[in-house]
Amino acid sequence: MTQTGSHYIHGTSPEEQKRLSLMNRLLNERSLQEISLRSGDRVLDVGAGLGEFSALMAAVSGRAVVAVERSEEQIVEGMKRIRESGHESRVEFRQGDALALPLTPQERGAFDVAHARFLLEHVPDPLSVVKEMVRAVRPGGRVILEDDDHDVLRLWPEPPGFEAVWKAYMRTYDRNGNDPLIGRRLVKLLYDAGAAPVRNSWIFFGSCAGTPEFRGFVENLIGVVWGARQSMITASLVEESHLDSVVTELRKWGERPDSSLWYAMAWAEGIKVPGRGEPG
Repeated sequence: MTQTGSHYIHGTSPEEQKRLSLMNRLLNERSLQEISLRSGDRVLDVGAGLGEFSALMAAVSGRAVVAVERSEEQIVEGMKRIRESGHESRVEFRQGDALALPLTPQERGAFDVAHARFLLEHVPDPLSVVKEMVRAVRPGGRVILEDDDHDVLRLWPEPPGFEAVWKAYMRTYDRNGNDPLIGRRLVKLLYDAGAAPVRNSWIFFGSCAGTPEFRGFVENLIGVVWGARQSMITASLVEESHLDSVVTELRKWGERPDSSLWYAMAWAEGIKVPGRGEPG
């Protein structure tokens, strides 16, 4: 899900792939509702990961989604999962870079929708990625960006030591030239890339104790922190013992009957409008 020069700190281990699949189960329906795909839409999914959301979009549009993913490990696992689900025809995986999308001349400028989720936060030049997405859609086509602003996360009661670990986690982004607050920049990125912004919103990604999905949210949060563990320690952003104790506290927090979690994913849409100019 990354481009040249980028660094995805969570890696592509089986544990991370399991977490990504869990996150998809928690989030996909909410994302799909916001996108409002139409029957027949031709969709390009950039940084598609395991392709699980690509397959869901294809089920709604009725057309196979072109899913671009850089990681060979993600593609292999994604193809395996989609075959096992019986929906192999829904996703056309292509290995490639978000800065140079692997599209034919006939495809470039022909898509109805270009979508990226949790991609721009991991690349050092997000504007160039969005420009490439704008090039991929037809005039009037939609470019949809979904991404993180990690500063909006709130836990209550806050587990001891969690704030320091979360700040260390965010620092791993800027240490790699990336932006943990990219979500608040999505509309500007669309505009600067040559699209006309038409919508700006949030997708709530939180829960509380007592709901069936809360355990999944807790496990996802622990997986995010644990997946970045080595990066935080190597960069001397947090002590190993402190990080491990916070993970233990997160597990205890997840068992409380009064725990709650608030998070929101930034969501923005732009339209390719003739006259705004083809992005350079």
